[in-house]
Amino acid sequence: MSFADLNRLARQAPLRMLLVQAGEGDSLSWAGLVQPLRVAQRLLGQEFRLDVRTPEQVAQDVDEGWHVALLVADESQPRPDQALLRTVIERCRGASYWGGVGAAVLWLADAGVMGGVRIALPWALYAETEDITERAILTPHLFEIDGRHLSCCGGAASVDFALTLIDALFGSSVQAAVKETLCIDRVRSADERQRVALQARFGALQPKLSEAVTLMEANIEEPLSTDDIANLVGLSRRQLERLFKQYLGSLPSRYYLELRLQRARQLLLETNHSIVQVGLMCGFSSGSHFSTAFGTLFGNTPREERQRKLAAA
Repeated sequence: MSFADLNRLARQAPLRMLLVQAGEGDSLSWAGLVQPLRVAQRLLGQEFRLDVRTPEQVAQDVDEGWHVALLVADESQPRPDQALLRTVIERCRGASYWGGVGAAVLWLADAGVMGGVRIALPWALYAETEDITERAILTPHLFEIDGRHLSCCGGAASVDFALTLIDALFGSSVQAAVKETLCIDRVRSADERQRVALQARFGALQPKLSEAVTLMEANIEEPLSTDDIANLVGLSRRQLERLFKQYLGSLPSRYYLELRLQRARQLLLETNHSIVQVGLMCGFSSGSHFSTAFGTLFGNTPREERQRKLAAA
């Protein structure tokens, strides 16, 4: 499935979405997800049905044919009883799209239902992932839509995730109305990374990986080669590639390129530097290479990105 499939779901009015509230109602992960969706529900009326249930209620329900189902929990929430959690997961998996937000992403991965799937896990839970890295692909992104599987790291990213789902399901005009109601200016995309210190994200678990990414972040304008980075952190190239693949779901060269492109996008949106200057500041000596790489990652050119900024001004 793809974003286009999500949009097709919306034509099956009423679209039914299930949110399973396994955490606290006042947590940022929950509020950030549910508030934009409730605004969308008010705007759309009978076209969108949003069901909010506890795990216990979901376990007792018959299958109601939900199109989207999400299990939501904050990091402080204790994991439900294993039998209850298994039942809730099976109910969610019956939806066309399903997944988790916050700590629930880890619960799903531990249950073995995210095998081979890219998942966006809260950085604070990375230390608990050693047993699942062979079954799921951890990414440092705010959220992931991988086939039928949805995941979001929670916190403030829940707002971006909810608004992205609204856009995919109901279109940009509905998303714009929700943004206006909630006074939200910008929606961060799925490929943006969780903005936390690497040491906090990986801690003592993978110090070499943290050191390697720190080197990348410090050398955006004049990129280092993968061999240079491996030598500087005291690993072979193969060892470094294995670490990146296991914990970040990417090769060092690809991760580094995306890091530079993310910085370029930020500069295009937040500064008045010319497109050529932005490319040079992010390590691209060739304008065509910059434009091609940018378009491959984001789906539009640097010039179109800059025009989007101007149109929003």
